[in-house]
Amino acid sequence: MTAERVPSVPLAPQDLTLVNRITWGANSSTAIEFRTLGLDRFLNDQLHPPSDSLPAAAQEQIDSLSISHTPLEQIVVEAEQQVKIVYAIADPDVKQAAQKVYQDRLNRLGREAATRTLLRDLYSHAQLKEQLTWFWLNHFNVHLYKSNLRTMIGDYEDQAIRPHVLGHFCDLLNATVHHPAMLRYLDNDQNAVGHINENYAREIMELHTMGVGSGYSQQDVQELARILTGLGVAQPQNPPKIKPELQSQYIRAGLFEFNPSRHDYGDKMFLGRPIKGRGLGEADEAIGILCRAPATARFISKKLAVYFASEVPPQPLVDAMTETFSRTNGDIAAVLKTMFQNAAFISSLGARFKDPMHYVLSAVRLAYDNRVILNAGPMLGWLSRLAEPLYGHETPDGYPLIDAAWNGPGQMVTRFEVARAIGSNASGLFKIEGPPVLEQPAFPLVANSLYFNTIQGTLGPATLKALSQANSPQDWNTLFLSSPEFMRR
Repeated sequence: MTAERVPSVPLAPQDLTLVNRITWGANSSTAIEFRTLGLDRFLNDQLHPPSDSLPAAAQEQIDSLSISHTPLEQIVVEAEQQVKIVYAIADPDVKQAAQKVYQDRLNRLGREAATRTLLRDLYSHAQLKEQLTWFWLNHFNVHLYKSNLRTMIGDYEDQAIRPHVLGHFCDLLNATVHHPAMLRYLDNDQNAVGHINENYAREIMELHTMGVGSGYSQQDVQELARILTGLGVAQPQNPPKIKPELQSQYIRAGLFEFNPSRHDYGDKMFLGRPIKGRGLGEADEAIGILCRAPATARFISKKLAVYFASEVPPQPLVDAMTETFSRTNGDIAAVLKTMFQNAAFISSLGARFKDPMHYVLSAVRLAYDNRVILNAGPMLGWLSRLAEPLYGHETPDGYPLIDAAWNGPGQMVTRFEVARAIGSNASGLFKIEGPPVLEQPAFPLVANSLYFNTIQGTLGPATLKALSQANSPQDWNTLFLSSPEFMRR
């Protein structure tokens, strides 16, 4: 792309910072959208997106992915059949080669999921929805490389997380409780009567709902673990043997399974409330109790405020969001609207340091706008080098949301290298891997009308001086994309 193909669109500095906070990063196309719709309608469309359609070139890439047209159960069963064949091979060299083929298959599935995510993040008009998909995926974190989660991660994001990110929190929580990726990641598929595994129960309370120090006890964790016994992952090739008197309670939906033979049918006392032992309905009741708990309203509201507003959000802001959460039964869009309209949120604009996801996405969005990339590989590589690869956090707490996690010297050096790669050429973003190799476009023109009409006025003297001394447009792009101002949202 050698010239800008959009009209001059000035934005007020505060509007620019708002767009940078609501989206994955401002660019000329989003500036036009903001100016066309106006503030109120722009926010409303982001909170209640009429469409999340993508440019045809991006949608075609997503449609070509195997995860887009192969059911989860088929993906998992085929991978399990392949690994059984691998285990049966006696010859060490043949076995090693077969193991590599199997791992390549899993890696391809994980890469497809990440590619789909990045294409949506770059080009969807529903930018808030895409940001929240990452936020909630990080909140309900699962690690790509545990067990066979690479076979499930695409479905987990697309079916358990993404449809509910602007809906009611309880629907979102329920969707994760009933997804095999979460049940396997936190070992609930190992949780059975007589062999209680508390891992998932503890993380639901500590990380997903109420938060540490919110009043629940170890006894509550143990009781929730009992409630969750029997919730696991179906094995279509090896269905469970269930006593006739329990067969009517067996439930399977996709790869989610409730096996009554593994469930503790004793009565429980959870968070001070009696729960009658009766099967899967116990889990639904317990999740409802957690969703309605005042501690959950506070914990979730504060985490949203930390992500979108401030590392230490003012208590009145959190209180207002908590009240909305409780009053609307956890309506996420309503909670966000309360936050967006609060003076504390407005005053925070431009102050948050970009984590690697925000940095990489905002740089590519600004540099190449609506020109659809053909290869997400470079972006995946940059995110890995910057220590925030998609689905890559091993522990269930997810990636940190505080600035100090991302603004160290090593991070800054790598960001400069990423800025140079983006600003000097397309760095492979427009190359299809393998023959035929398509010609890369020329380096991007970041110094476009959006820059001259809006962004330039937000830069400090030191940055302006550095930019004035650039030896070439490529150097200018690199300096701007690595400037202190571009590091913030």
